[in-house]
Amino acid sequence: MTRDADYTEILLSPLRESAKYLPKMGKVEEVDLDGFTRLYGADPLYHWMGLDSPLMFAAHKAAGGMTSVYRQLGIGCERLFRQVIRDELGLNSEQVKWSYEYVDEDNNGKVKKRTLALDGRIELADVNDRAQRSRVEDWIQSRADHLNIIAPIKGAVFEVRQGYKSADSKRQNADLTNATRALGYLLLPTLVIMSTQINHVVRQRYELGNWAVLMGTADVDDAATSTFAFSKHVLGYDLAGYFTRNTRTLRAEVESILKALLEAK
Repeated sequence: MTRDADYTEILLSPLRESAKYLPKMGKVEEVDLDGFTRLYGADPLYHWMGLDSPLMFAAHKAAGGMTSVYRQLGIGCERLFRQVIRDELGLNSEQVKWSYEYVDEDNNGKVKKRTLALDGRIELADVNDRAQRSRVEDWIQSRADHLNIIAPIKGAVFEVRQGYKSADSKRQNADLTNATRALGYLLLPTLVIMSTQINHVVRQRYELGNWAVLMGTADVDDAATSTFAFSKHVLGYDLAGYFTRNTRTLRAEVESILKALLEAK
């Protein structure tokens, strides 16, 4: 199936970068095993204690590589979700983009204009198919009512994450600002989590901040709360079905990436 193959490449392409991960060990450039051995071997304490071992290098590579895997999975999920929107609703690359400009001050007190982009957008006016537009409009209105948003919402913007394990207040505050900006443009801010990994308190804070939140629950057929139910019933594409059909391929490639990260070379 061509579409499955395209989606698999979109999802796995960023993850393959993780297999190339090397730690920097406090340096500017990445350090391979030989560089690590020279660096730690030249340090008296680390040499005496045996920390110049290839196993220690493998541990450093695995630790940073794990962060890289999650980051790259997030990028793949973002690209995949955006492509599903395009394919199902017949939108072009510009129609699914959304960004806004804001003014920021750097450490030197210099004011700069910056641009912040979210991961996807659906403007109701861009959806030509009446049935599709009606499904999206009904979903947006139901979520707006749930969040007590009374503005005449004309679309939705999406922030896509593979998961949200941390309770990073800086990230949360930035996202709450994003929600305010989106609503100013009459767009419903929607947080799309592709897994079930999110802190309960964090989720509540987003919902109180006027974010519609979708979770990667595959056993809940509720488009109001499930990423996969939303994709199936609102967008019209069975995303969970895609993952089910291709799980053997996805797992095999990720396993090879993890093996590469755990090797002491």
